[in-house]
Amino acid sequence: MNILITSRKFKAKDSLKNFIRDEVKSLEKFNDQILDVKVILSFTHLKDSIKTSEITLRIPGKTITVSTESDEFEKSVPLATEKIRKQLRKIKTKRLARPTK
Repeated sequence: MNILITSRKFKAKDSLKNFIRDEVKSLEKFNDQILDVKVILSFTHLKDSIKTSEITLRIPGKTITVSTESDEFEKSVPLATEKIRKQLRKIKTKRLARPTK
């Protein structure tokens, strides 16, 4: 699984990148056919300084894209991975429910 982390309007620290890699690698439990994952971190320079995490995950035949906003990346990345986890479970359930030929 390839993991690409992009940070917009700021330079991400190594500790944040390692945190993101650990979160994304935990998704392998739910689908072992993950091809690649792209994580885009952006920072909105407003009064509230909203941090957005967008995760795009590719598996054979599907692309899952999720975006979350929070006041910290350490909060928004786990929220995004949880959304992807739910979708991967749903895909797995549908695949298992399909009759084999």
